[in-house]
Amino acid sequence: MNKHSAAAALLLCGLSPFALYAQGYPDKPIRMLTSEAGGGSDFVARLLAQGMTTHLGQRVVVDNRGIIAAEIAATAQADGYTILLYGSPLWLSPFLRERLPYDPVRDYAPVSVVVSTPNIVVVHPAVAAQNISELVALAKAKPGSLNYSSASTGSTQHLAAELFKRMSGTDIVRIPYKGSGPALNAVIAGQVQLMFPSAGSAMPHVRSNRLRALAVTTAQPSALVPGLPTVASSGLPGYESVSPFGVFAPLKTPPAVIARLHRDIVLALNDSDIKARFAGGGVETVGSPPAALAALLKSEMAKWGKLIREAGIREE
Repeated sequence: MNKHSAAAALLLCGLSPFALYAQGYPDKPIRMLTSEAGGGSDFVARLLAQGMTTHLGQRVVVDNRGIIAAEIAATAQADGYTILLYGSPLWLSPFLRERLPYDPVRDYAPVSVVVSTPNIVVVHPAVAAQNISELVALAKAKPGSLNYSSASTGSTQHLAAELFKRMSGTDIVRIPYKGSGPALNAVIAGQVQLMFPSAGSAMPHVRSNRLRALAVTTAQPSALVPGLPTVASSGLPGYESVSPFGVFAPLKTPPAVIARLHRDIVLALNDSDIKARFAGGGVETVGSPPAALAALLKSEMAKWGKLIREAGIREE
């Protein structure tokens, strides 16, 4: 039977060629592209790959390609054997750079919002602010005297602080650093006064009293930082900033393959050991359907694109 006859037979049986393809999928290892080793994306990718390997029956191999990971994924064969795990730089880079070799909306098939990482507002213990209202009052009393540290331009830490400045009407000066680690160390050392780091990286220093946590940036209180109020409930209604990570496949990947990937992502995230290890790293598991990731891109690009344009933020 030739392939056209086989496809016709499948349709008569209520099965599509895509469904038949998915029945044999995967029959070889899957490559998960992500950014550089050692960062937040790498942590999420490696833990997710471990869980997916168990359920897919094939190895999911993490391939750290830095900033070119997105470009490679956009041009990869749409067969389900190359996927991309990435965070907000994927969909915010168009607002920060003149040219990109990919389009975050048109070049990928969404699979799932995998996890979300909350940020927290921390200050050096010497700062005379015990909560967000006192921090805002202090910043307004001394415009330009408070500094905040952040990693790269356009990072979640950077944009969370810029949103805070805009919504609070304060003048706080950014001090950029080459990486989240050096930026956090600068606050611990008292070289700068505050930061909006990820909860996972900052909470050990909060517990050791080297930093003071004022609030979490999620819309609702987070179980990762019990007892910590939200920025929104502390004087800035409507404030929200989180760092989501999504899995994408190349455009035109068969829908049945997308469904299989999504199913096994959810199974991996529901594994008690995987979930606990994510929580230990300050990461909340999500496992949304593909449509939710598509909606997230739309809302994130509208919200942060507007802020980036109005603040005149450009990548150095």
